[in-house]
Amino acid sequence: MKIETKSDGEITIVWVIGRIRSEDLEELQRQIKNNSERVILDLGEVTVVDAEVVRFLSASEQVGITLAHCPAYVGEWILRERAEG
Repeated sequence: MKIETKSDGEITIVWVIGRIRSEDLEELQRQIKNNSERVILDLGEVTVVDAEVVRFLSASEQVGITLAHCPAYVGEWILRERAEG
């Protein structure tokens, strides 16, 4: 996984590239928390995620983080996780 960020002080865009595994979540959380009040996670170049990552992305979205360019299979997986409870 590779992470790149850009911030103007109000909005931070966090680009995530490659495979996101559960062991990468600590770094991803750090990048999100150290930035602006509005955060956009750009997932356009994400190739593979695992179940724990899907739960993290779902929870992030529910607290106001925008998931941009989310791969279709990840979006569908998030919806299934929410439906299952």
